[in-house]
Amino acid sequence: MPLNVPIILTWLRIAMIPLVVGLFYLPGSWLDEGSRDLLAAVSFIVAALTDWFDGWLARRWNQTSAFGAFLDPVADKLMVCAALIVLLDLGRVDAFISLIIIGREITISALREWMAKIGASASVAVHRLGKFKTAAQMIAIPCLLYNQPIHGISTRVLGDILILVAAILTVWSMLYYLQRAWPAIREKSQ
Repeated sequence: MPLNVPIILTWLRIAMIPLVVGLFYLPGSWLDEGSRDLLAAVSFIVAALTDWFDGWLARRWNQTSAFGAFLDPVADKLMVCAALIVLLDLGRVDAFISLIIIGREITISALREWMAKIGASASVAVHRLGKFKTAAQMIAIPCLLYNQPIHGISTRVLGDILILVAAILTVWSMLYYLQRAWPAIREKSQ
C-alpha cells in the first residue's frame, strides 16, 4: 500500500467518520445541541474538503495509485452513508431519500466492481452527473447537520432542497451508469 499525502488525507476522512457520528452520542452535559451540531457540520465540511484536496494533490504531485483510486470513493460513500444514518436518526432526513442515496451507492459500487472484473470499467467511469450529485450531497448534509439559521437563511430548508436535488441526481446518475453498462451486462449474461 502506497503511503503519500493524498492517501493520508483519505485515511483522515475515514477517521473523521466516527468523530461526526460520535458527537451525537455524547452526553448532553458535555456539549449543548447547538455546539454539537456546529462541530458535526464543521467536521463534515473538513472531511469533504479533504476529498477535493486529496484528488487535487494526487494529480498535481503525480501520486495517483490504484489503491488511492479504490480508497477515495469508499471513504466518500462511508462518510455520506454514516451522515445520512445520523440525520435519519435525528429526523432531519426522510427514510426514502436515505434509502435512495445509500441504495444507489451500493448498487453503483457493485456495478463498478463487476465491470472492472470483466474489463469494462471505462463504461462506468465517473460522469459529471455523479459529480453534481456529490456536490449537492456535500452541501446538503452539513446544512442538515447544523440545522440552524445563518444570517436569517434556514440551513434546514436549504439542506432539505439540496438533499432532494441530490436524490433526484442519484437516481438519474444511477440510470445513466446502468445504461452505459447494459451492453456489457447483456453480453456477459448470455
